[in-house]
Amino acid sequence: MKPLQASSGDLNADRRADFAEMLLASGEPAQAAELLLGALELAPQWAAGWFRLGEMQEAAGLPDQAARAWAMALELEPADRLGAALKLQLIGRAPAAAAPPSAFVETLFDHYADSFEESLVEKLGYGLPDFLGQAICKARPGRFRLALDLGCGTGLMGERLRPFVDRLEGYDISAAMLRKAKAKGIYDLLAKADLQHFSRTGDRADLVVAADVFIYIGALERIVSAVAGMLAGDGLFAFSVETLAGGGDFALRPSRRYAHTEAYARRVLAANGLAVLSLESMVIRHDRRDPVEGLAIVASFPATAASEKNPATA
Repeated sequence: MKPLQASSGDLNADRRADFAEMLLASGEPAQAAELLLGALELAPQWAAGWFRLGEMQEAAGLPDQAARAWAMALELEPADRLGAALKLQLIGRAPAAAAPPSAFVETLFDHYADSFEESLVEKLGYGLPDFLGQAICKARPGRFRLALDLGCGTGLMGERLRPFVDRLEGYDISAAMLRKAKAKGIYDLLAKADLQHFSRTGDRADLVVAADVFIYIGALERIVSAVAGMLAGDGLFAFSVETLAGGGDFALRPSRRYAHTEAYARRVLAANGLAVLSLESMVIRHDRRDPVEGLAIVASFPATAASEKNPATA
């Protein structure tokens, strides 16, 4: 998607910025950056302008200048709705972080909500909800009493869950996404929540799903611990990750999404008493026509551990 566009508040600066975008589109990033820098002299407090300047300078092969522009964007807007900190990490000018700025994730999906399904399903070949839904049914045929759809977005996963779920709850950081999901009328409850700090009280769920969500979380220890605490003893936890080849746990990709290794996913699950029931490789979507490889995982508590967590089911 294109970066968040916002007016500088100065008409002349906006005109220069528009012309800079035209130069960038015509393959002249250095000239575009020079023109946008002139616009920023007129509107020096324009955080989105500094962020875009960094992108143009990066495209022109000027990483030092790009780093300074992104640092300025971050200084002007510490909440970092545009993800300048992630850009700095990707060029090695900031330490790797365990998670993206929450404001960046919220802004991204608020901005993307209207075109989300068309872009993801029709243009990027997104088939994860069907694939993960089939994996759930294969792991445990029948109905589920209570399912939680974490990072529910517009309800693509919820549409697959609804036919075999008695109560379906959806949680997402984006209010715009939640409005789209509400319009489908498939959820019994929808609530705004930041999954980096997610908690829930009440009845334990016998199904928790996080489809294409952990790519915007990074380190999984906290969220998997939270899921384990809200999962019934005989419940299922179904989720996906983008596959990180080689060693390590997880890494930030140029897409500003996180990829995870299979070994890391298994280790975090095991640390919370969960074991893998099924794990399948798949192409989650395409990105610039390249396939994005991922894993669809279904996990549960082993039988003995499940009995200890929920004696009534023993």
